[in-house]
Amino acid sequence: MRIAVTGSIATDHLTHFPGRFTDQLVPDRLDRVSLSFLVDELHVRRGGVAANIAFGLGQLGLRPLLVGAVGQDFDEYDALLTRHGVDTGAVHRSRTRHTARFQCVTDDAGNQIASFYAGAMSEAATIDIAGVARRAGGLGLVLVGADDPDAMLRHTEGCRRAGLTFAADPSQQLARLTGDAVRTLVTGSSYLFTNEYESGLLLHKTGWSAADVLARTGTWITTLGEKGVLVRRRGEPDTEIAALTVAEPRDPTGVGDGFRAGFLAALGHGLPPARAAQLGCAVAAHVLEAVGAQEYRLDLPGLLARCAAAYGTEAREDLAGRLGGTP
Repeated sequence: MRIAVTGSIATDHLTHFPGRFTDQLVPDRLDRVSLSFLVDELHVRRGGVAANIAFGLGQLGLRPLLVGAVGQDFDEYDALLTRHGVDTGAVHRSRTRHTARFQCVTDDAGNQIASFYAGAMSEAATIDIAGVARRAGGLGLVLVGADDPDAMLRHTEGCRRAGLTFAADPSQQLARLTGDAVRTLVTGSSYLFTNEYESGLLLHKTGWSAADVLARTGTWITTLGEKGVLVRRRGEPDTEIAALTVAEPRDPTGVGDGFRAGFLAALGHGLPPARAAQLGCAVAAHVLEAVGAQEYRLDLPGLLARCAAAYGTEAREDLAGRLGGTP
């Protein structure tokens, strides 16, 4: 199955201030703040939900099609994604804007001052998903991930008109989207992804019940952090999948994107949602053990061994038979 992943593509610039922001604030001068902090670390991490998910899919051998908007500064990032099996041929390059960028300073107390520059992401709505599908020779599934809101709505409508199977994954943009927009994004999807908080926010914004949501999407996957995953399907009993145990978690950034990569990879190989959720949990565990959303590497024998330990030998055999490992 050829999978296209739409959504944000960004870089994170993370710095550390060896002190406390609050020590630099003068209480009776807060109406005119002008501060500069000398930082002692800089970490540049590749990110963006679409790029993170595509990176995981590429490692699992699916050669996903990345769909998003970037700036002329994308060359190095492009080369890395390409080396890891991602097709970047459908990425739109802005002539005037930089790739989206998150900039954050963290102090010794864990306080943060951050900004997000959308940049080229604001041009994602110019991408025609039906045209992307034609040039790719067809698409088996389109994930509509967090992006410029107009782009998310256009991609969803484009999938409906072209008869493309799509998954709705509004994630971080749920807070910004109106109830009408959320209802539009979900209706007609074959899959819906949320985390536990987002599931409640989605119900609040739409005014729907859980049954109403399932009447409009085929499968609703809700990640529950260390508690695992809940898979709900229209007309079927709910399925709960336990998370893998991680002895030394390092960084939660991108864990949900890793889960989606594993889940979609299993679907792409023809496996059912429950088995897909197990592979998703295994990939998420690898992400949690690394620092950065694209700093992990998947070793198929090791991945299958972890699945066997968590879910049994039948899970390993099913996954190995589709992923190309040894049962």
